[in-house]
Amino acid sequence: MSECLNLKKNLSHCTCTYEPCSKKGMCCECLRYHLSMGELPGCCFPPEVEKTYDRSIQRFLSAHK
Repeated sequence: MSECLNLKKNLSHCTCTYEPCSKKGMCCECLRYHLSMGELPGCCFPPEVEKTYDRSIQRFLSAHK
């Protein structure tokens, strides 16, 4: 994995509350990881849903009705 040129900027906008996350600020890595798990990153969810750590696509759809 190479260094993210936008890391500082990305971190200022990252809404993920999962503290031990090693992908914070590395949006490409985060997206790749979550999609491989059939999920979406926390930044796709409203804050009250993001805090549940339910990143499922089903939860995303129900949160955006």
